[in-house]
This record gives sequence, structure tokens and C-alpha cells, in this order.
Amino acid sequence: MNLQRPNGNDATGTFNRSKNVTPCSGICSRCVDGCRGNCEIFKATFRGRELIYPGPFGDVTAGGDKDYPIDYSHLNIQGYALGAKGLPNGAVGTPDNARFPNVNTETSYGWDKKVKMSLPIFTGALGSTEIARKNWDHFAIGAAISGVTIVCGENVCGIDPRLVLDKNNKVIEAPDMDRRIEAYRKYHNGMGEILIQMNVEDTRLGVAEYIINKHKIETIELKWGQGAKCIGGEIKVNTIERAMELQKRGYIVTPDPMDPVIQAAFNDGAIKEFERHSRLGFVTEEGFMEEVARLRALGYKRITLKTGAYGLRELAMAMKFCSKAKIDLLTIDGAPGGTGMSPWRMMEEWGMPSLYLHSAAYEFAQILAANGERVPDLAFAGGFSSEDGVFKALALGGPYTKAVCMGRALMIPGMVGKNIEQWIKENNLPKTVSEFGSTPEEIFVSYQQVKDMVGSKEIKNIPLGAIGIFSYSDKIRVGLQQLMAGARCFDVDSITRNELMSLTEECAKVTKIPYLMDCYRDEAMAILKG
Repeated sequence: MNLQRPNGNDATGTFNRSKNVTPCSGICSRCVDGCRGNCEIFKATFRGRELIYPGPFGDVTAGGDKDYPIDYSHLNIQGYALGAKGLPNGAVGTPDNARFPNVNTETSYGWDKKVKMSLPIFTGALGSTEIARKNWDHFAIGAAISGVTIVCGENVCGIDPRLVLDKNNKVIEAPDMDRRIEAYRKYHNGMGEILIQMNVEDTRLGVAEYIINKHKIETIELKWGQGAKCIGGEIKVNTIERAMELQKRGYIVTPDPMDPVIQAAFNDGAIKEFERHSRLGFVTEEGFMEEVARLRALGYKRITLKTGAYGLRELAMAMKFCSKAKIDLLTIDGAPGGTGMSPWRMMEEWGMPSLYLHSAAYEFAQILAANGERVPDLAFAGGFSSEDGVFKALALGGPYTKAVCMGRALMIPGMVGKNIEQWIKENNLPKTVSEFGSTPEEIFVSYQQVKDMVGSKEIKNIPLGAIGIFSYSDKIRVGLQQLMAGARCFDVDSITRNELMSLTEECAKVTKIPYLMDCYRDEAMAILKG
């Protein structure tokens, strides 16, 4: 494993002066009086709590880089020289029909009322962080034209500067939420959906009532946490007036903008920003069932749950409660996670890593099924970015896992496409882009495909970040088709744990996927001795 160096990281804008660093502390082995910086201890000496978070806020997504003992790279995918599962109408495979372009990558989730997606991927929760807000049109339209679900995260209503509340502190106008829903729906092609996430503050503000009454939203997501952190969501604001406004709306704001000492420090220029935090949830089976019943009574057709990298107790609670409550999709997010803003050390050091957590989820699903209980549809999250990871996650959790939730990986193409759009306007394309041309039609390999989909007039309204997400999704689709065809799985439901092998004995112990020298050994011996 790589040594962890907790005293300096690009995410916090810090680094060690020395090449020699004490592994356990991250402090330079020779710390010199007079050093001019810039390790975390050095910078925290005068900026204090600001060093808790990656930055600059609003311009970055950050992901933990701790090197765990095992991860998904310790699994490899099996390939076969015969057979074909999942061909239409149960057809027998031949060289003419078992071609990789014929692989069906569609998936669906839901207890009774299913949602179809063109790909077994969907976005992570894009909520109240600045990077989600300012890039929303790129993300939402990109997801819509790609035929996948987008999750609108927590606190979107609560931080809206134009939010209007009634005398009971309930939402009656939320323009930013309206904008987000409308952007996705305008280009929705019948595949995927927009679902809205809700936390403690959202519940108190009446977000569930607002979005179903005004927008007839069909799906709402409860949230227990995420892979990046085990506290409520947070953002930063840079004016004391905004901090006071959010505090009055019921949020935890630190440092306290009402404190005269803090106000003086802000006026001096020492304090430059405030943090808005959400409250911790407290989960009980009774409370969970009551909330699910309340939301169904409001008219929601589907209810999903997102849970984070908690230990085995909370995982068992999530799976058991979801089974009993007939939850439509349970997303299980492993550490270290990626986020618009989470405490950096928490991302590095908290929670169960994805492969361990997902392996336990499969084990628990098997126990529920053996007891005659239906397992809710599952989605795995936690560091996925390419088609091989999607395949492995579907296989590891098969047949229960229906999709992979991607956070940063589906955001990046939106940001890249947005920036290309700006660079074109400024005639300032970098060589990495200009080598392919100078116009959107030349640069984006999927431009004409999207144009054909939306029409020659409407294409002018499609932001290039959305086309970027479509192009990236197409790469995932084709790459997944190739991997699935090689494993002779011609639809998503055909993918099983038999398509994986463990590269180490430790991986085999955790995942229960056989060590590669043991996979299909009995079949091999039967051939040799036959």
C-alpha cells in the first residue's frame, strides 16, 4: 500500500517541504524553525478550521485517495470461449447473433412501478454545493438525453436565496428547485427519472409536499448518509448576511454569525467564510416506517434510500427496513467517497471501503432471500468511473444490484464540456481539445447524434456540458457491451458473480469470489480427465 501522508494534500492546497515524511503523522522528518510552508499544520496555524475542507469551495470536487488493502481492482473479469446468456427470446448464441453491439445495457429498478434506464448508471446526489448549482443544466440535460436517472440532492430549497416560506416555515416558492426539475424534464426521453433527496431540514421545510404538489414528482429519496462523510451536508458562504439568513432558516451555521466576537473578526477580514451544516439523522425502524407511510400518503409512487459507509449494523438495518417497507432502490455508498465539500480527513479515514461494504451487502441479501424475504433493488456507489467498475459492481451484487451510482465521474464531463464551450467563445482552446477541431461539431464525437435526437433547432439550446455527459455515457455503454460480450452476458440480468475472479486470497476471503486459480478448476479437471 502507498503510505498515507495526512499533513499535506493537493485537495487542501498543502504539501510537505521535505521528501522524507514520517508515515504515521505526515510531518516532515526534519521540521525546521523558519520553514515558509506549506504543510497543513503550517497553514492551519493561521487559517485554522478552513483546513478541514478541500478547496477552493465551489470550483472542485474532491475524492479521498487513501490506498485500502483491497478494492475493486483486486477483481478481474472472466472471459469465455463458448456460450451466450441473455439473448432475446432465449436464442442460442451463434457468431452472427452474439456480437457485442447486440448487448442490451438497459436496466430497471423499483418494487412494483419500475423505472427503465438505457445504462446501469446514474448520477450521485447533486445538491446544495455551488459546483452542483452552477453546472446543473449541463448535468441534468446530459443525464436526460443519456436516458439515466439524476438525483437532485439535499438542501436545494433550503439554501435558495429566493426561497419563500409561509408563516409555518414551509416552502411555498423555491425557484432553484423549479429550475432544476424543469431542466431535466424538458429533455427527458422516457428513460430514467429525476428524484429528489430529502434530509432533516428538507423535511421540516416541507420540501416533499412542495415538489409533489407543484411538480408531481414521482420519486423521493431518504438519506442516511454518503461514502464521503458521516455528518450532515455542508456548504460555505462568504457573507455574514447570507450566514444569518441560513441560520434563521434552521440550519447549523459555524462560526456563529450572531456572535459579536465573530462579527468583529469578519469585519476585520480574519473570518472570510461561514459553514452551513445539516443535522444528524437518528434512525429507528418505527420512525423509518412512519416516514415511508407519510410520503406514500402524499402520493409518491417510489421511495428510495441512500445510505453511506457505515458499519455492518447500519447496513443490516438499511437492508432489512427497505425490505419490509418495500423501498424501490437502496443505494449503498462506500468510502472514501467523492464530494463537492466534505471534511477531508473524514473522507480519508472514515467508513467501510466500497468493496468490503458491497461484499457484506451481497451476504446480507442472501440471508434475507434465504428467509423468504424480498431483497430491494440495490445500487452500489463509491469511486466508480469506468465500464469495468460498473461490470464488477453488477456482478459482485448480482442478481440484486441493478445499477451503479456515479458521483464525480458523471460530473466531470459536464464541467469539461462547459469549459470547452467557454474556450470556444474566447478563441482559447487548449491543444488537448483543438487537435480535434475548433467547433462543437468537430470536437464532440456525439454532437450529430444529439442533434438528431433533439432536432436541428433545439441543438442550439443544448449546453456542451450535456453533450459531454452524453459522449461519456456512450463510452461507458460501448465499453460495457464489449466486456459483457466477452463474458457472454448479453443483458444486464445475465451478469453473475461467476463472471469474476479474485486476484488475491485476501480479496477472495472478503468477497467470497474464488481465487483465480480455483475458478472453474473442477470443470477444467473434468475435461482433462475425461
